Amino acid sequence: MRLAKVFHLKLHQRLPRMTSGLGQASIYHALVVIFLEFFAWGLLTSPIISVLNEAFPRHTFLMNGLIQGVKGMLSFLSAPLIGALSDVWGRKPFLLLTVTFTCAPIPLMRLSIWWYFAMLSISGIFSVTFSVVFAFVADVTTDEDRSAAYGLVSATFAASLVTSPALGAYLQDLYSETVVIWIATAVALLDVFFIMVAVPESLPEKLRPASWGSAVSWEKADPFGALRKVSQDQLILLLCTTVFLSYLPEAGEYSSIFVYLRLVMEFTKENVASYIAMVGVLSVLAQTLILSLLMKYLGHKHTIMIGLLFEIIQLACFGFATQNWIIWTAGCMAAVSSITYPAISAFASSHASADQQGVAQGIITGIRGLCNGLGPALFGFVFYLFHVNLNEGSDHNIEVLKKDNASMPFFQGSLRNLIPGPPFAFGAILVIMALMVAAFIPESPHSSFRKLNSSASIEMKKDPEVEMAFTDGSKKHEVQPLMSDVDIQL
Repeated sequence: MRLAKVFHLKLHQRLPRMTSGLGQASIYHALVVIFLEFFAWGLLTSPIISVLNEAFPRHTFLMNGLIQGVKGMLSFLSAPLIGALSDVWGRKPFLLLTVTFTCAPIPLMRLSIWWYFAMLSISGIFSVTFSVVFAFVADVTTDEDRSAAYGLVSATFAASLVTSPALGAYLQDLYSETVVIWIATAVALLDVFFIMVAVPESLPEKLRPASWGSAVSWEKADPFGALRKVSQDQLILLLCTTVFLSYLPEAGEYSSIFVYLRLVMEFTKENVASYIAMVGVLSVLAQTLILSLLMKYLGHKHTIMIGLLFEIIQLACFGFATQNWIIWTAGCMAAVSSITYPAISAFASSHASADQQGVAQGIITGIRGLCNGLGPALFGFVFYLFHVNLNEGSDHNIEVLKKDNASMPFFQGSLRNLIPGPPFAFGAILVIMALMVAAFIPESPHSSFRKLNSSASIEMKKDPEVEMAFTDGSKKHEVQPLMSDVDIQL
């Protein structure tokens, strides 16, 4: 193990500490990073559909699901490790890494379609910006302000999508698809430049391990090891189960909703753009004003449950909707349900110690990445079972669906007439299960549940007597942290 220690010490010497930046680290740095990244991708909403139809004219939805599936699985595998490493080496290097590689596929849309799809899939390894950003925000906010800060981050994400899809579609019609792609590339480069020049390091030096050469316990940092550790922390286990059951249908919904509105509900492009803008504006209001009020007067648990309740309603509306006004109502419900994830992230952040924020957020982001991989596949499979064709290249898709109904067995055709959006109805059932799990979440994140790491870890670093008193206690019930900050020597 001496060789491993020497390697880590050399890595410590070679890896520069990114301490530059403008002013002290604040939540506003995180907001700019999130806004620019997702604004760049929002501009590409229409070009991405065009590229998919061009590359896979017969299996657009299927191939989109496969690509998103690979990307999501890679995010699941990498999120716990990146989160844990950010607790050791700081947030700024990993903000730069995640944003750079997440946006790297953008210019490839014009240079090479197949390289674009390959890079898009591989970029899932680093598509965990949210986990690093949430850890960054946890470093610069107090426990009381953290839920509102997380809501503001999620609201900024929604705000970036209010105008960018419509703006991208307008520029595409006015100029060309190539112009939109290069504008998005410029926005992504601006984001990278902002991180390099303006974003300071948020992780206090005193919260880092004794040296950057500290050994990394790969067994604990890998995603499956992290999941095993989750089972030892009952609160994180409940939160992760809630995230999985609620975000699985949400990820499937994101992958298909706009095509579903176009082809099944017969929305025009203008209707879809207006729908995105409406949901985005209402989501900003929900994740700032409504979230703050609910957290203040009802607390974490009931805020999470209210968000899940609205998600059930909106998925049911999508599943049984036969008229457009029901879809618009579902959009309003979806905006309110967007408070769920920032509330869960705030709960997990309050539960974790200051030096384990990256680990806690990485685990939750990893679960979301897993859902991003499984959700589109799940929705695609259910659409396939009910013979709902969502290949946008078909100009007469609605008429084909009606003819398919006539040739179906009576029971299956009647069921699809009763439930026009079967995956959404199935998703509502999953969220009902998530609501049942959330009922067992304790009222306070500072409960007596066993934690990911010792609650005395910070005090141990400050006071050797506390460390001695702690280590002299019973160790058979001790839960080891995901990151090892002790070098092991032979």
